[in-house]
Amino acid sequence: MKKIAIAADHAGFEYKELIKKYLEGKYEVQDFGTYSTDSVDYPDFVHPSASSVESGENELGILICGSGNGVQITANKHQKIRCALCWMPEIAALARQHNDANMISIPARFISKELAFEIVDKFLNTDFEGGRHQNRVDKIAFC
Repeated sequence: MKKIAIAADHAGFEYKELIKKYLEGKYEVQDFGTYSTDSVDYPDFVHPSASSVESGENELGILICGSGNGVQITANKHQKIRCALCWMPEIAALARQHNDANMISIPARFISKELAFEIVDKFLNTDFEGGRHQNRVDKIAFC
């Protein structure tokens, strides 16, 4: 069973809980928080979830906040993370196919719950195409 990391801030808490329930039985989901709608600092939850994907403890990750931007920016500070901001399923598919994205961020304040489920499905069920895209992905890391 594929292992998925999930994390959110207070604005993404409701969607995180719904997505976790939606994925039950299909995936093993590790919840990195937050655990309520109380105001929090998203890096406190994003860094541990991104580290778990970076280390291989989890295969992929899903992040949720109001705009999707803060969690994405934070996750992408990790050398081996490629987190894509996804607001439609087609973006999630391309993020996997062309960029080998291993995390996505979802903007909870701007999309419906149903669309969030479609995005998650597309992300989790699309493979990296490799080929000409592998060379580009290999050039992303800067160290």
